[in-house]
Amino acid sequence: MLQQRVIVVTGGATGIGRGICDALAAKGARIAVVQPELSVAQKAAAEIPGAHGFAADIRSRPQVERMIGQVISTFGYVDGLVNNASITGETALGAFATMPPDQVEEIIDTNLKGTVWCSQAVSRFLIERQSPGCIVHIASVGAFAAQELAAVYCASKAAQVSLAQSMALELAPHNILVNAVAPGDILTKNNGPILEKAREKGSTGLYTRRTPLGHRGTPKDIGNAVVFLFSPEAAFITGTTLTVDGGFLSY
Repeated sequence: MLQQRVIVVTGGATGIGRGICDALAAKGARIAVVQPELSVAQKAAAEIPGAHGFAADIRSRPQVERMIGQVISTFGYVDGLVNNASITGETALGAFATMPPDQVEEIIDTNLKGTVWCSQAVSRFLIERQSPGCIVHIASVGAFAAQELAAVYCASKAAQVSLAQSMALELAPHNILVNAVAPGDILTKNNGPILEKAREKGSTGLYTRRTPLGHRGTPKDIGNAVVFLFSPEAAFITGTTLTVDGGFLSY
């Protein structure tokens, strides 16, 4: 279904990102796995058919520009982008009034600015090549539901949703689709005991995870949603957010 499509996945080596890479590769896509550490990206890419590893700190526009250039040099072109790399989980937790400036900057620089830098680089290439494409931001249910000790994180994810809408409007004349996916409670190796960690940081328990389906999602669930948005079946979908949350936002 996605044979020979070249798709860049930031933060693609672990967690949700790895689930996305595996799902796209299973449908024939060729994946550019991006991590800050080249060795981590290459190790993951070696386990994914047709993938190559690349290094970039997406907070740095020059590094992003260089990385996209390397992807194009390696594959010959690029068709799409998944903005998955994110400051999330315990790293994003903190009381709003006392969150240190460096933590605020890291969240905004990664989750929002990094999404902008990567999206600009890929969309410019697609426009210059006059080629259709697809860009997907991995947002969060936090974009729509307040989460205690995660004010800045939630704001960054709401910004990704808004960004997808505005990008979709501007890029539609170039046949570039832009959407977001909002995961709910997804179990990864790094966020297993997230509630316990929140309590350690002062959570009052006002925000608790409630998923009507009764279980946590998996990275594969998010990967399947991304595959759909890249598929021909989603050719008339742009500027929207696909919520994959087991019913979390139905409360």
